[in-house]
Amino acid sequence: MAYELEHRLVIGLASSALFDLSETDRIFRTEGEEEYRKHQRENQSIPLTPGVAFPFIKRLLSLNDVRPDDPPVEVVLLSRNDPDTGMRVMHSIRHHHLDISRAVFLQGGNPHRYIPAFSICLFLSANEADVQQATLAGYPAGQVLDSAHLETQGDDELRVAFDFDGVLADDEAESVFQANKDLNEFHVHEQSKINVPLNSGPLRPFLQKLSNIQQLEQKRAEQDPAYKPKLRLIIVTARNAPAEERVINTMRSWGINVNEAFFLGGVEKKRALEVINPHIFFDDQKTHLVPASDILPAVHVPFGITNNVKSKIS
Repeated sequence: MAYELEHRLVIGLASSALFDLSETDRIFRTEGEEEYRKHQRENQSIPLTPGVAFPFIKRLLSLNDVRPDDPPVEVVLLSRNDPDTGMRVMHSIRHHHLDISRAVFLQGGNPHRYIPAFSICLFLSANEADVQQATLAGYPAGQVLDSAHLETQGDDELRVAFDFDGVLADDEAESVFQANKDLNEFHVHEQSKINVPLNSGPLRPFLQKLSNIQQLEQKRAEQDPAYKPKLRLIIVTARNAPAEERVINTMRSWGINVNEAFFLGGVEKKRALEVINPHIFFDDQKTHLVPASDILPAVHVPFGITNNVKSKIS
């Protein structure tokens, strides 16, 4: 019987998001492909150090504890390496005890073409061009930004934080604001459509799969008091009252409950994120992400009007 992916949360992951590849990239850019190939072979048994998305991926995979016989999370490596030079990545995955066994090596090919083949609900890469191509093709993708953040130990939670407009929802409301930069006009528009749910944005399916896992955790905890749910879902948005109501009504229409929501009304998001301490934060605007990337793993979702990317999300 074939291994089914459609009902699982599947992440497509570039090695550039999972590991620190700064040294190998430098060799490729300055010394060429042959030296890069030689370096990878000579260092094949030397594990790569964790990259920006490593703590998120490690904790995401730990959610499979909720249903070990039928794991709800799957991570597929989508690598621009060829199979030969990619072996160092696979050895590093095993060294760090990550439950990632499925991989695609493309020898420079475009990874986004394989997103539908593996039912991927989120593609993560540090390669901006790859993420842009995926987004333009209508697939959910995010660029993992450089960060000096180091994971703090001490808890088993997985905290995932999202901006709302242009990430979970489409850019309809954002387009109203961007047209004239008039906050009052934006609030009037949102109040007039308070009971009209916004259309899905690129990461709504990812959030839905996370919400499904949260429900699995709740059921497991009811059956097994020793099991402690790990996943917490958080919205951090520049919206404030009265525009918060359409957010809540949209989430209700999707059947999704988040644990926390921050309606900041222009207060710098970094201030709240520093306290929330999420293991990953998704936003469509780099003006919010660049300050936050100093203190946490941040992912740019290049979607919608603020990124001049025409929506193909239905």
